[in-house]
Amino acid sequence: MYSRRQQKMVARMSALREVPRRRLLQGTGALGVAAILRPTAAFAECDDDNEPLGPFGPWSKPINLGPVVNSPFDERFPAISKNSLSLYITSTRPGGVNGTNPEQIQEIWVSQRTSLNSRWGPPSNLGPVINSIGGITGGPSFSPDGHLMFFDSLRAGGCGDIDLWVSQRTNKRNDFGWQEPVNLGCVINSPFGDALPTYFEDEETGIITMYLTSGRPPAGPLGHKYVSTLGDDGAWGPAVFVPELSSQFLDSRTAIRRDGLELFMSSTRPGGVGVADIWVSTRETTADPWSTPVTVGRPVNYPGSVTGGPALSCDGTTLYFTSDRPGGFGGFDVYVSTRREFRERKREDEPR
Repeated sequence: MYSRRQQKMVARMSALREVPRRRLLQGTGALGVAAILRPTAAFAECDDDNEPLGPFGPWSKPINLGPVVNSPFDERFPAISKNSLSLYITSTRPGGVNGTNPEQIQEIWVSQRTSLNSRWGPPSNLGPVINSIGGITGGPSFSPDGHLMFFDSLRAGGCGDIDLWVSQRTNKRNDFGWQEPVNLGCVINSPFGDALPTYFEDEETGIITMYLTSGRPPAGPLGHKYVSTLGDDGAWGPAVFVPELSSQFLDSRTAIRRDGLELFMSSTRPGGVGVADIWVSTRETTADPWSTPVTVGRPVNYPGSVTGGPALSCDGTTLYFTSDRPGGFGGFDVYVSTRREFRERKREDEPR
């Protein structure tokens, strides 16, 4: 017997075979292909059953990833691959496409490890296809199948300020196989700053949404949370204000658990532990609005410091983030905290 997820996979693959490849590529570009090639089966690599995630225990004391990943410069906005073997960071360190980088322009780098028990290797720059000279690039977010990377960038060809872009790769394990980025268009993007995308695909409905931080009115120089939905034509719809996730303060990078029921967010709103905290919001179903965010508290957040840029592992047990708390290696560093999932779930092929 196929599971519900496996049935959906078979249906999608059958539908894909019925569509001529020429039709997939005509007039749609990378985004149209992405809309058709969004395999829900990709989640099977992380979790083979249909049971919900959680419940989870408390977050552990964060660990600094050390001087190999971190540097005397800023390392921010981590993004973890589905297999947890590639860690993408946004860094102002020298040695990328901006050379000595005296203006400390943000670029995307990647650190790799050979297994979950191995140490992270020195970060490598993604090169001039992704990063640009003189324009910041950062805040990466991946599609579940690992073939698409969304990020923000201030480069030529945008809609007026920092925009959201997407790059595609054929081999999801090749961190240096990214193709020329494509702007997501001036419907989701605006003449104002639009940054820090979070791509989410609803496992049950297949609906794809993009959460972003935007400086469009009425947010002004601060950022509010917006969400856009991918249409059947492969184009992103208008970014809609998300009031339950927004405040009068800066509400920034988000990370969504893959079942869509838990969201982590950076915010400078009052009531936290530090200058900026990581906050968490939940919902009963993906059709419900998000709850009012509450601070994750200590030990993830730190008094008097900025903590933010959350990234969540596929199974929801590992949180990567950045902080300028004491004990780092200069500027913002990447930290990691873990939590235990209490319920032990059985695979479908195991005896009940």
